[in-house]
Amino acid sequence: MEKRKNGFTLIELIAVLVILAILALIVTPIVLNIVKKAKDAANKRSVDAYGKTVELSVATYMLDNGEYPTCQSDLKIEYSGNEVNCNIMNLNENGSVYLSECTVGGKEVKDSKTDDGWYHYGKESMLTEKYQEYKIGDQVTYNGMNFYVIANSDDMQDSVTLLKAEPLTYDEVNIYGAGHINRYVPSWSDIKSGQLENRNGYGALYYYSNVNCVYDPNSKYYSGCSTDYETSDIKYVVDAWANSTLDDSELSIDENNYKVRLITMNELLNNLGYSNSVLDGTGYKLIPEYTPEFVYNSNYSYWTMSSFEDSNYNIFTVEESGWLSYYPVCGLSNPTQRFHTVRPVINLYKTSIDNSNSQKVSNAIDLKCS
Repeated sequence: MEKRKNGFTLIELIAVLVILAILALIVTPIVLNIVKKAKDAANKRSVDAYGKTVELSVATYMLDNGEYPTCQSDLKIEYSGNEVNCNIMNLNENGSVYLSECTVGGKEVKDSKTDDGWYHYGKESMLTEKYQEYKIGDQVTYNGMNFYVIANSDDMQDSVTLLKAEPLTYDEVNIYGAGHINRYVPSWSDIKSGQLENRNGYGALYYYSNVNCVYDPNSKYYSGCSTDYETSDIKYVVDAWANSTLDDSELSIDENNYKVRLITMNELLNNLGYSNSVLDGTGYKLIPEYTPEFVYNSNYSYWTMSSFEDSNYNIFTVEESGWLSYYPVCGLSNPTQRFHTVRPVINLYKTSIDNSNSQKVSNAIDLKCS
């Protein structure tokens, strides 16, 4: 039998070359991808190492100076790895560092898993809503009306408590209380409804005109009256005014579960200057040097929604002289002294105030000082 000669035929060599080419086409991208991933991982580790070094530098600065640094140049960053530069370098409130848009050796450090495609070191400080700060006595406008701030509100609070600059007018009380105001309480002349006085253009009315408050024309005394704001005709007027002139979605709920109401004795005592006065037989005396001018006015007195010592018979009012006085609601033969105006209080979101200054801000320090 004839022996086969050693070696490969041309066809066999071509087949081998084709196979090797196919293998190269398959293996080369895999190898290149492995190399790329290794480089990317190394670059990410460089950013991490750099971030930890920056945080250590921040801690050292804090120990030496007792405060946070305000700029990267304040820090002595002792880092010996590959050159790292980051366009974003923020210092969070807890002392941690957030890095992004970084390069290592001039190469961008990317990450397909993040929304912006960049690799991030640490956590970014969340944006928070920052609001205008208001102090007691500040005047603001809303829906063409003027109000005064009656409780301090810092820049993290989204709402503020406001007292209407002027009481409701005589016409407004007539409109918003139509068919309802003082309908149960007759006057000393035995008028059965519509008890409303014009006090310098403002509507002044009885506070305790509800179904249980009855006047006896013979004895000229009242009985069955209550200091309960919820059942009073004045609440009806306040609510009707609010429904007609205010946007309910722009009002916030206060700690007493009200969006719109009257001022309280506690607000007057604790916020508006009456805390330094002494209660006597008729009420709390005004201390002018502590009481803002907007709290009272010589042209009108106005109702509060606070009773005296949890009484069913006495309610506090702010008088023309500035006194915080209280009056009994039953047993008086002279009802005219209980005519007072309506000066609403609203709790309003700051974003609804005309020319409000609300913005989203981060509490982080930009160490890039940009």
